[in-house]
Amino acid sequence: MQVELGRTGLSVTRLGLGLAPIGGLYADVSEDQARQTVDRAWDRGVRLFDTAPFYGYGRSETRSGAALRDRSAHVLSTKVGRVLEREDQGDVDPDVWAGVDPSVRPVFDFSAAGVRRSFEDSLRRLGRDRVDVVHLHDPDDHLDQAVAEAYPELVRLREEGLVTAIGAGANRADVLAYLVERVDLDVVLMAGRYTLLDRSGTGLLDLAADRGVAVIAAGVFNSGILADPRPGATFDYATADDDLVKRALRLKQIAEEHGVPLRAAAVQFPLRHPAVASVLVGLRSPTEVDDAADMIETTIPDELWAAIA
Repeated sequence: MQVELGRTGLSVTRLGLGLAPIGGLYADVSEDQARQTVDRAWDRGVRLFDTAPFYGYGRSETRSGAALRDRSAHVLSTKVGRVLEREDQGDVDPDVWAGVDPSVRPVFDFSAAGVRRSFEDSLRRLGRDRVDVVHLHDPDDHLDQAVAEAYPELVRLREEGLVTAIGAGANRADVLAYLVERVDLDVVLMAGRYTLLDRSGTGLLDLAADRGVAVIAAGVFNSGILADPRPGATFDYATADDDLVKRALRLKQIAEEHGVPLRAAAVQFPLRHPAVASVLVGLRSPTEVDDAADMIETTIPDELWAAIA
């Protein structure tokens, strides 16, 4: 099933593939496994794919570009706001990215020149001459420059026919709300702020709906706890406290009492808000793709949503 991505003229599937994991997020992924993951998502009907220069320091774009190069009728998004610099002593965080080139490091740059360079570098890695959606990526500490320099450069790229839609992606709802109120975005990508455990992004979704801005919801498992709630599970990339674990286990119990895996409820919950066009799930293997596709196709009774509410 495909739906309109707001006013962009683009259509997306309700499930999108987040391509950070195939870039080596937390664990290395082979070229073959990366390709198999994208291929399996395509076979399961996924037609929204999201990458970024930051993901694997270029590896995600290179791999996803190769996998999607000969395919049409899909939406591909990437991001600007970081440029990849090559240095003899790369600043690689081994706790985040595995298997990356140690001589490359990402540097924030929301200048017009930085945006142009980042975009052109992305086109080369992707093997494309244009991209469907380009997001301002994590502009949290660079909002003034993002508004004054980065956004106008994205508008120029759109006027040149190199971009269809302009967006912004962040983990913080207040950052996205700041941008929605000041510039004319087509779409926002919000991670982790509208989930079964965290509804703090509700105001941003309402604002987006009012402004006609489409929303893609990511981080639906809050980095792991809603996929497998247990002591030691992660919430926003840190160990969850006891209260969060108890809440997640209670949600799992409620879901299973209604015959539904918690993962299905977690994936489908954001779609209940009218502003949300698609959910984006980061996956690293064909098995994970199959599970996510099965979860979004699971029938969920209204009684479950009422019990969770």
